[in-house]
Amino acid sequence: MPAFYRLDAPAAAIARAFAVPAGDDPWQGGVVAPGQFAPVITAGREFVAGARLERQPRRLVPRLWGVPPPPSAPDQRRAVLIVRNAESPFWIGNLRNSEFRCLVPATGFAEWGSGIDTEGRRLRHLFRAGSGGLLAMAGVWKDAEVPGFALVTCPARGEARAMGVERLPVVVAPADYDTWLHGGWDRAGALLAPAPEGTLRLLD
Repeated sequence: MPAFYRLDAPAAAIARAFAVPAGDDPWQGGVVAPGQFAPVITAGREFVAGARLERQPRRLVPRLWGVPPPPSAPDQRRAVLIVRNAESPFWIGNLRNSEFRCLVPATGFAEWGSGIDTEGRRLRHLFRAGSGGLLAMAGVWKDAEVPGFALVTCPARGEARAMGVERLPVVVAPADYDTWLHGGWDRAGALLAPAPEGTLRLLD
């Protein structure tokens, strides 16, 4: 699970990269920690009741990282930050309805690994976009009192797996943006796979 992610670009630059209006989003760039607001790209309505009625254009909107937990969760104060199981009853309705899918812009993220450092702290590994620019992580949001989103993840592989990283955010390629935001679940669900080599660059 990401400890945090970075979005080192202001809203205007994000809007240009994703071909959406910047609107009045005040984001100036920096670290996004759990429980903080950050820009996401959505093509759904602002608030959702029922199935999608018509194709909506992409737009940049603020969302809170973390959604309220299911009623069965032992700690109701602990927000859910990631999707581990896309077939879970808690998520599948939102994932199948493309209204709720979103793209989460980032320039990198930090993942917990196994082991500890010389000061006894748990190891944390930093990943950046291989291009050095922006990448899009797959996200899904829930319509609550304060709409929040979670990052959709898939099993880690290769070097990341060897360092004890169990899961990584799903990275959506530009050619697949419309599939994630508008496509049926048969096509969108097929995107939940590790990113091709070179998409991410490990910094440490």
